[in-house]
Amino acid sequence: MNNSTKYSKGNPDGGLTPITSPWMKHLLKNQTLISELFDKYSSPINIHHLPTFSNTISSFKKIFDDYGLKYQIFYARKANKSKSLVKQAFASGIGVDTASFKELEQSIALGGNGQNLVLTAAIKTKEQYELAIENDVAIVLDNKDECQQAESIAKTLNKKAIIGIRVSGFIVEDRKLYSRFGFDIERVEQFISANFGTGRHYENLTLKGLHFHLDGYSTMQRGKALSDSISLIKTLNAKGFNLSFIDIGGGILMNYLENEHEWTDFESNLKSAVIKNDNQLTFNGNGLGYEMIDGKLKGSLKTYPYFNRVNGTAFLKEVLDFTNLETGKTNAQTLKELQLELRIEPGRSLLDQTGMTVARVAHRKQDAKGQWLVGLEMNMTQMMSSSADYLLDPFIIYRDQKESSTPVDVFFTGAYCLERDLLLKRKINVPHLPQIGDIVAFVNTAGYMMHFFETEAHLFELSKNLSFSVTERTSFLDFVSDELVE
Repeated sequence: MNNSTKYSKGNPDGGLTPITSPWMKHLLKNQTLISELFDKYSSPINIHHLPTFSNTISSFKKIFDDYGLKYQIFYARKANKSKSLVKQAFASGIGVDTASFKELEQSIALGGNGQNLVLTAAIKTKEQYELAIENDVAIVLDNKDECQQAESIAKTLNKKAIIGIRVSGFIVEDRKLYSRFGFDIERVEQFISANFGTGRHYENLTLKGLHFHLDGYSTMQRGKALSDSISLIKTLNAKGFNLSFIDIGGGILMNYLENEHEWTDFESNLKSAVIKNDNQLTFNGNGLGYEMIDGKLKGSLKTYPYFNRVNGTAFLKEVLDFTNLETGKTNAQTLKELQLELRIEPGRSLLDQTGMTVARVAHRKQDAKGQWLVGLEMNMTQMMSSSADYLLDPFIIYRDQKESSTPVDVFFTGAYCLERDLLLKRKINVPHLPQIGDIVAFVNTAGYMMHFFETEAHLFELSKNLSFSVTERTSFLDFVSDELVE
């Protein structure tokens, strides 16, 4: 078999064309290599390119360095469970944000410590507190109960717990931003003043900074929240506290798509199809958040915003350049003046272009509506986030190249015994019907798509995770299974 294989993008005449890195294109051309990986690891396989991850880390570091700021970057591990990325994060000089006992335990075993780890779990157990406190890992506390638990455990261990306080409830454009997480910023100053410090209630908690994480992706909201947090730290430090950092969490937008027009056209066409009650763009007319109620279009697109002009480091720059109208100074200027350390916890945006998921075709069939369903050796949880659909066109690698073929519309289905196990809800046009054993590749899946909701229902094996570092002349031996990373 020729080692160089032609591959085809789904929806070749438009669709939603993903940005695709050279390393991805190199693999897509090498069907023999991917087939060897399937023979060893079965289907599906998640593939991670570590140099891409490192390069993205470097780009974020450069922004902070250009501003002359004190900073620390924590990779949000919840976005992807692969141990190889944790090792690479440490090797690239950044930390890791952990959100569970096992994430923290593994990260410590992989080289993490009190200088490069943080625990931000939404639910914290006794074991989590103990492990973090014993290893001097900072803990972000969300409420009074957590403060009390951390205090009690720190006292029992005869240790000081390093903590940050999560805040929320910022007022932006006369509207209070709701979050189920954190202390209300309008009340937290009084709470800290009354309970922290020598002789106070939480004398075993060493308060080092503030933390927030906003819902949504507004740089203006984040800029205002950072500005308000700076003001709060100034007030607290004037009272004798010594807070040294502000952590603004993640939520940094990334851009998946090559073409803005494809994105706007897709949403426009979807709304039009829902209005006309003739939605043939998605499986069984799924509106992906849009629906007609009393003759009017209601709802909104319940997916990630896949095209974004302001993304990555440009997104962060807008937050840093936000100007406090009272002082006339930007966030970056004030942070530098006060020598405050700015911390971020990106997950998705640090993993941009780092991973892809490949799966084999198991069968083809036509349903009662005449729709072609192409079943893959994977299930919907192995490419699922909180988004209503993954709006990127997949790539198809055909084993047998045909000089002439008949294009066909297909839906890709998964292995769970559920009517809704659709890997993509969008209808995908392909050059010709895939055969059993052909390969379907989904690119840029490392951030939240591979593992976030992955389950072992039906006792299916979890997907295999591989990493590699070379780009050209790649061989089977260059890929390392995550099970072997230590």
